Amino acid sequence: MEMLLVRHGRPVSEHAADGGADPQLSEEGRRDAGLLAEYLASGMVPAPDAVWTSPMRRARETAGYLVDRMALPLRVDDRLAEFDAGAPSYVPVEEASDTEQAELWRALETGRWGAHRFDPDEFERRVRAAFDDVVGSGSGGVVAVVCHGGVINSYLGGLLARPRGMFCRLDYTSVSRVLASRRGHRQLGSLNETAHLRLVRPSGPG
Repeated sequence: MEMLLVRHGRPVSEHAADGGADPQLSEEGRRDAGLLAEYLASGMVPAPDAVWTSPMRRARETAGYLVDRMALPLRVDDRLAEFDAGAPSYVPVEEASDTEQAELWRALETGRWGAHRFDPDEFERRVRAAFDDVVGSGSGGVVAVVCHGGVINSYLGGLLARPRGMFCRLDYTSVSRVLASRRGHRQLGSLNETAHLRLVRPSGPG
């Protein structure tokens, strides 16, 4: 199986009065998700046979473009949620202060993101289990897994036997490829592909 690890499109900032922030995609995020769907459906690269997604809105909306464009089955897996699930606010890293960015970069090590706390050990275990189940569910094709920067860094960090932590700043709607077998073999095929972002939507007929 080839897994396409897709980071969601860029979301808007959100501050929730009650419960956790769960922002929608920004206009840029919707555009980029559309470009990704067109690219994967174009025949230039192997297209996915199915899509798995985090339950968080920014991932589900990104996955929706792939599902709608290629009429693919969709599975939502709570274990693919980002470590900020339940946090009272969400600010895209590009809008965060230097201090906030530094804290985010170490979140997988510290279990701390602003006022939000999580268990790094539990996060790592559930992420790995989710991807193992993606591999176990397939019969060999291509599966897109739409999730988050922390989720992808955690999984790939374990795959590469790196110390726990964020080691790669992934672009929105980027694709990282992992070749996997049910016997346990895993191989990183690519990291942070963004070829689709160079596509230009047609302005109209003619």
